[in-house]
Amino acid sequence: MDLFEDQWQGVPLAEQLRPTTIDQVIGQQHLIGAGKPLAMIVQSRQAHSFILWGPPGVGKTTLARIIAAAVGAEFIQIAAVMAGVKDIRESVHRAEQSRQFGKQTIVFIDEIHRFNKAQQDAFLPHVESGLLTFIGATTENPSFEVNSALLSRASVYVLQPLSNDEMSQLFERASRQALPGLTFDDEARVRLIGYADGDARRLLNQLEQLRTAAVTGGVGHIDGDFIARTLAQNLRRFDKGGDAFYDQISALHKSVRGSSPDAALYWFCRMLDGGADPRYLARRLLRMAWEDIGLADPRAARIALDAAETYERMGSPEGELALADAVIYLAMAAKSNAAYVAYNAARGFVAGDGSRPVPMHLRNAPTRLMSDLGYGRDYRYAHDEDEGYAADENYFPVGMPSVEWYRPVDRGLEIRIGEKLAQLRAADRRARLKKS
Repeated sequence: MDLFEDQWQGVPLAEQLRPTTIDQVIGQQHLIGAGKPLAMIVQSRQAHSFILWGPPGVGKTTLARIIAAAVGAEFIQIAAVMAGVKDIRESVHRAEQSRQFGKQTIVFIDEIHRFNKAQQDAFLPHVESGLLTFIGATTENPSFEVNSALLSRASVYVLQPLSNDEMSQLFERASRQALPGLTFDDEARVRLIGYADGDARRLLNQLEQLRTAAVTGGVGHIDGDFIARTLAQNLRRFDKGGDAFYDQISALHKSVRGSSPDAALYWFCRMLDGGADPRYLARRLLRMAWEDIGLADPRAARIALDAAETYERMGSPEGELALADAVIYLAMAAKSNAAYVAYNAARGFVAGDGSRPVPMHLRNAPTRLMSDLGYGRDYRYAHDEDEGYAADENYFPVGMPSVEWYRPVDRGLEIRIGEKLAQLRAADRRARLKKS
């Protein structure tokens, strides 16, 4: 064969190398290894409905095709974003014909998270009756995106990005089968695998671009510089509206809460590298300052706000340094969610309680009538009391149970706040003893 002869003229490399049996699949051993769920389906030749949830390019469509072939089922593929109720009806008609010959029908729904309510309502009865077995593929969390009735009738299997070792296996297979005679140095291999970021389809598409460039330039050996000139560096896996986005912001938040500045910086930079809006990150940092640091270090909120304002003035990339400084400060600040817990507890109480009237002594009396009715009577002006505190005064509605929602932690400024609160409560107890 000639060095660059293409025996699959016009067919993408990813399609040329698509596995046809489960033994040829690279990765996902937690699902296709011996005794694992998808391997058991192939072995038993009995398929049930399930959803494959994972990032792009990890084998969802390939596995669906392999399973349909292994069980001897009629395979119907539907793209949820383009299909309508008519397509579902056609699938049902084909399934009814296949059933006459004792053949199972598997309907593969790509991007099942885009299946609208009308589609799902039309599809569900035929899944319930057993006429159709469905396999869904999605990059989004099916818990949020798939109708609960449909979800309850399907197992969910989570696919993982391919590891570097698995990507290396794919690289070797592609080099042998589709790029004979074309050689790559170690730097080229590392760059290609890094750019692909666990996405098998992306790796094969990049190899296809390189093959075309090599043919054009008469190049037989690929090095790192050739790749840098030929391929535009792809952004790492990141979907601004999908799970990768929320997983990474969750990791950043938990790293700050866990006082790990290096991990927090890592996730902050990962999100910037993936295309996250720094303004969004600035807003999240402000939330972390109030939710997880709170009154243990009130400076944290000011630093987060200053960083956000700095970014607004300077933009990228200079303003990102201010945000990075804020990330480090928040990670290292004393932590307390005492105010956050107290606020939620108070909101919960009020939401479930009645409308208790304001006690008379706490009401203003701007008119004579209101004064005659007792508004403001017996109110104790705190500034006139010893140490500026009206000991054992009640500021709650009459009859409301005693509460202590705010409980300062023994960290940062809240140590001092807790000491002050303890002093005030001790003064309340002394005042009650005098009354008794």
